[in-house]
Amino acid sequence: MTDPISDMLTRIRNAQAVKKATVNIPFSKLKWVILEVLKKHGFIKDIEKVGRGNKKIIEVNLKYRKDGSPRISLLKRISKPSRRTYVNTKEIWSFKHGVGIRVMTTSKGVMADKEARKEKLGGEVLLEIW
Repeated sequence: MTDPISDMLTRIRNAQAVKKATVNIPFSKLKWVILEVLKKHGFIKDIEKVGRGNKKIIEVNLKYRKDGSPRISLLKRISKPSRRTYVNTKEIWSFKHGVGIRVMTTSKGVMADKEARKEKLGGEVLLEIW
């Protein structure tokens, strides 16, 4: 697998397409932190580590609206292994008029674009979610 973050996003998209309540994702620290940001901003219900050693997985509880539609409308990978996308503080643009977020890696960790703009940090834009 060349891009584990894209794999995680595809698993979430596919699980929501068939209206699953949970999805299992192989564990990594970066994926865990990205999912914590998504949970903090209300895109997923909950995350939980399951297993030990090399067999750890992340169980993600997906969030749906009252009408049954998925909470996540768009989930797109921006910075890819073949083409990295970096922005400085002045280049951080709003996404979907503040409804969606971009998840970024900065020198102070993984955070949403709103937080990075507030702390005047730039970094690599990993994904956008709406």
